[in-house]
Amino acid sequence: MSLDKEFDLVADIGGTNARFALYRRGGAGAGVGAMGGEFLAHKTYACTSFARFEDAVAAYLADCGEAVGAAAVAIANPVCGDAVRMTNHHWAFSIEAARAELGLERLLVLNDFTALALSIPHLDPAELKQLGGGEAVPEAAIALIGPGTGLGVSGLVWSGSRWTALASEGGHVGYAPRNAREWAMSEILRKRYGGYLSVERVVSGPGLSALYEAYCVLDGIEPEVLSPAQVGELALARADARFAEVFDSFCAALGCAAGNLALTLGARGGVYIGGGIVPRWGEAFERSPFRECFEAKGRFRDYLAPIPAWVIHARHPALIGAAAALAG
Repeated sequence: MSLDKEFDLVADIGGTNARFALYRRGGAGAGVGAMGGEFLAHKTYACTSFARFEDAVAAYLADCGEAVGAAAVAIANPVCGDAVRMTNHHWAFSIEAARAELGLERLLVLNDFTALALSIPHLDPAELKQLGGGEAVPEAAIALIGPGTGLGVSGLVWSGSRWTALASEGGHVGYAPRNAREWAMSEILRKRYGGYLSVERVVSGPGLSALYEAYCVLDGIEPEVLSPAQVGELALARADARFAEVFDSFCAALGCAAGNLALTLGARGGVYIGGGIVPRWGEAFERSPFRECFEAKGRFRDYLAPIPAWVIHARHPALIGAAAALAG
């Protein structure tokens, strides 16, 4: 982090929106989290408004009018070295070249769900809604999953003195249908996507549209031209039997993937659900097949049943995690 400037920059870059804030260490005011800092000057821009990542950052710095020393950027993309190329948007950049162009002392770029995982120890219990299970096992591994423009996956493991976040691309594991109807739907999508169907193709904003269109094909009707947001609203409202099926298939697939993740990590410390979709679904998600499918792992149902799941309702948790990453 910067030692001689008052503010650092934190950002959360998704496939649709870029969210920015200034972070002042040890601030005392609105936005103070468990780390004891203060988040100010929140702004959100559409990624499509800028040709380059650097342009979006420069626009924010010009708008807020403050000098910053260091920056931490959580981005919906694998970060494997200096070159970054987004999966669900066209931005591509060199971290070092961007740092130099923007005049930053330090630029830390990390996966958005790695940042979200780092926020978990700093979240207020009031920002979490529990969905089933019992008590978390202290210092046991924690799982994190959440749909938005894509499907983010991460986790936390305890080292004995601190939490370490996992950089994962677990949203791209294979999708597993539950029944003949979902198998038929998945075969339509498998052909659409070139032979491999990941969970992200189903459990994401675009996945809502893909589910709707595939079920229309199965039923022999022409799908309406609807955005993912429109499909999500109609599915949430269970506007007809097909949209209800979209909602249930989406939540079931998320539950199956979350249960797989909990088994893989041994996540008896709990499973957290983030992203831009589920927190808006409230009680409808609580009534969905999510929890049943989370636990439906045959001989390991009894292992999963006590594991608590929480939906994250914090306003901008990835920004908290980005600030935590800067602090090291």
